[in-house]
Amino acid sequence: MELLKKIKTIWQNKSKIFEGLKNAVIHRPEVENIAFNRMQTCLTCDQIDVKGNKCLITGTAPCCGVCGCKLYLKTRSLSSGCEHPDGPKWEAQMTSEEEDAYYKKINYNPNIE
Repeated sequence: MELLKKIKTIWQNKSKIFEGLKNAVIHRPEVENIAFNRMQTCLTCDQIDVKGNKCLITGTAPCCGVCGCKLYLKTRSLSSGCEHPDGPKWEAQMTSEEEDAYYKKINYNPNIE
């Protein structure tokens, strides 16, 4: 995949990438449970790239061979779904907007406005 195409793909998915990063840093048991189950599915998928040849960013294997996302982050993005060509192996749990609202809710601090 050429560099410009990779950058465009990353830019288009920046909110989902950020969600995965956010959930990787702030561990919540319910998110970790979803991520674990998704990863178990991905580890047995015929599209997994364990060498990193199809990763959007070099050195981020294992990644999805279809979309190029790092699986550690993609599985933690609740608004992301599997993009397997034969049909999704797992679905998004919520929209990006719902995940943003959830994130704000669980990090609410009444002393900060």
